[in-house]
Amino acid sequence: MSKKLRIAIIGCGGIANGKHMPSLAKQDKAEMVAFCDIVKERAEEAAAQFGAEGTKVYDDYRELLKDSSIDVIHVCTPNDSHAEITVAALESGKHVQCEKPMAKTAAQAREMLDAAKRTGKKLSIAYQNRFRDDSLYLKQLIEEGELGDIYYGKAIALRRRAVPTWGVFLDEEKQGGGPLIDIGTHALDLTLWLMDNYKPKSVMGSTFHKLGQRENAANAFGPWDPEQFKVEDSAFGFITMENGATIVLESSWALNVVEFGEAKTLLAGTEGGADMTNGLRLNGEKNSRLYDTNVNLGAGGVAFYNGGAENEADREARMWIEAVLEDKEPLVKPEQALVVTEILEAIYESAKTGKAVYFD
Repeated sequence: MSKKLRIAIIGCGGIANGKHMPSLAKQDKAEMVAFCDIVKERAEEAAAQFGAEGTKVYDDYRELLKDSSIDVIHVCTPNDSHAEITVAALESGKHVQCEKPMAKTAAQAREMLDAAKRTGKKLSIAYQNRFRDDSLYLKQLIEEGELGDIYYGKAIALRRRAVPTWGVFLDEEKQGGGPLIDIGTHALDLTLWLMDNYKPKSVMGSTFHKLGQRENAANAFGPWDPEQFKVEDSAFGFITMENGATIVLESSWALNVVEFGEAKTLLAGTEGGADMTNGLRLNGEKNSRLYDTNVNLGAGGVAFYNGGAENEADREARMWIEAVLEDKEPLVKPEQALVVTEILEAIYESAKTGKAVYFD
């Protein structure tokens, strides 16, 4: 297939400008031919910067979907519209990459998966942390048996004070939640994928709104408006899987901790362990001695060489385009992303009721 994949962007805000469009612009097998945003000026700006010749601009995604020459849609809108737009795009005959999380609710995520199966079109969710050098290397080691049977995981998405104060991040109606659904989702996806375990049995959860009411609080992105802060500022989950494996999930935008990090995981197996808390470290036992080792993913001290020039966002874009063009399964499968959403929803539910949520 020599033609370029024709891609349209729906939602030309922060994540489209920060990740999707710059990475797609570097791909020689694709071009961006249509842009849509409810604020038409944003779509026009995106088209001017990233559009191919003859690019079209829309403020209604339904009009854009009528164009049968478009092959792929990237959905980069707030969480509450992911399902509606994705289902419509799949049914119009397009492949879809949707920004994370898959949807605001598990029911909506299931509708998306059903639509992908019904139409035979590809659907992937933009969990770019799987495409990092350390993630891919660790996945390879795990598949080779280096960690053995992994029975404990810790999914880490902790910020000390970095509450996003722009867009709709603080709006529960549009987002479905705060740090848990925003960044906790990345850490959980990474942990489940590395463990290759998608069968949850039960979930206990807690959410807190302890710091969100503060006026003029210290924050990396400037003070937030307590009136607008409708979501949790931290959330925690205890997840038991069908095979007995256990995962602890920690997420926060604002929490009084000095050890913090995002989209990191810690794994313990029968043969060894690994963690990403300070670079990628492996640990285990050899010859009756304990060892731990830092993995050097760089170029080994070659002057003027920065290692792989491809970052995770560029790699995500390239591998997604290859999956479509070569008719392969994408690295992030919708079935996997659905389980992430189901677990997140169960944590919120458990936090509300004070009871464990059990999966059938």
